[in-house]
This record gives sequence, C-alpha cells and structure tokens, in this order.
Amino acid sequence: MNKPTLTALFAAAAMCCGMAQAANFSKSVYDGAKDDIKKTYKVDKDACDKLSGNAKDICQEEAKGREKVALAQLEYNYSGSSKDEAKLMEARYEARYEVAKERCDDRSGDAKDVCTREAKTAYEKAKADMKMNKKVAEAVDDAEEARVKADYKLASEKCSTMSGDAKDVCMNSAKARYSQR
Repeated sequence: MNKPTLTALFAAAAMCCGMAQAANFSKSVYDGAKDDIKKTYKVDKDACDKLSGNAKDICQEEAKGREKVALAQLEYNYSGSSKDEAKLMEARYEARYEVAKERCDDRSGDAKDVCTREAKTAYEKAKADMKMNKKVAEAVDDAEEARVKADYKLASEKCSTMSGDAKDVCMNSAKARYSQR
C-alpha cells in the first residue's frame, strides 16, 4: 500500500473507533499525515472533475468534508484536548450539512425547500446536542469536584481526632487521596 492509502485507512479507523486520547506521535509523523490528507483530498477532488452538474458539486463537498474531518481527527489524535475533540465533532456535523444541502439541489420547488429545511434542522440539532453535552460534562465535573471536597473534609475531620505522627500521616494520606494541597 502507498503512504496516502495507509494514512487514509488510519484516519478512517480513528473516526470509526473514536480515539479518545492523543496518539502520542511525533511532529514529523503529524506533518506527514497532514500532507497525506491533503494529497488524498486532491485525488478525491480530481476524481470529481470526471462528473458534471450537481453530482460534481456533491462529490466536491464530500471531498472537502472528508478532508476537514480527517484534519480535525488528526489534530485531536495529536493533542487529545477536549477543545480539539469539539472541533472534530463540529467538522463532522458541518460536513454532513454541506453535503446534505448539495443533495437538495437535485430537487425543485417544495421538495427542495423541505430537503433544505431538513438539512438545516439536522445541523441545528447536532449543534444543540454538542452544546448540551458540553454543559452536561461541566455539570458532571462540578459534581465530582464537590464530592471530592466533601470526602476530603470528612477525612480531615477524622484525622483531627488523632495526634502526633498518626495525625500527620492521616492528613498527608487524605491530601494525596483527594488531590488536595
């Protein structure tokens, strides 16, 4: 297999499996993968030139979408940050939306209007889901932080009933266990 094909397979596997952490690869590997994604996009886009009309437009939007998603996936795999994960999710639903809008161009009249509204609704629902998931994650983080603080407070109160080295060991243990400083 050639290098662009391997990179495309890696990107596809990463998208399917939803890699949840950074792959910990070097900057040179990252740069090489990025170049391969761009080469794959060019090949995909050139393949669209054989088509005409709206089929060509759909093909081009699909190629652009695959490139954007693959680049966002690569960035997320490289950094592992939640910010890049959000960008990946956004790239996915925007790519789907752009392709769906192009597919609606094959229709006319009310059918086109309904198709366009359906595409827009799916896009807006995806954005709303992402926003909701972010808020849920923040609420879970806040609840976990409150639970840890309460557990630490209880542990430190238990330690305060001790004296000497036992108290010091108990307090140090509680601080370590509940990530307190």
